[in-house]
Amino acid sequence: MKERDFSGLKRDINPMPDDVKRRLEESGLNDAYSARPPYQRNDYLGWITRAKQAGTREKRIMQMLDELRDGGLYMKMKYNQGIKK
Repeated sequence: MKERDFSGLKRDINPMPDDVKRRLEESGLNDAYSARPPYQRNDYLGWITRAKQAGTREKRIMQMLDELRDGGLYMKMKYNQGIKK
């Protein structure tokens, strides 16, 4: 997995949990994750780790993996990867 560059972020940096790292590796989505901007990667991790129940955490991990796999979405919002405006 590519080293994360969070130097431009002004919010707290969320560490990569071992289970999320494992799931990215198992699903073959490391490259898709690394291709996202640092703020998106950080937001995904914070959102996942703030889940209070295991079921909620699992649902959030699955949403992230689905969005990475399918492209075009970030937190259920349209995301035009590679298109700069």
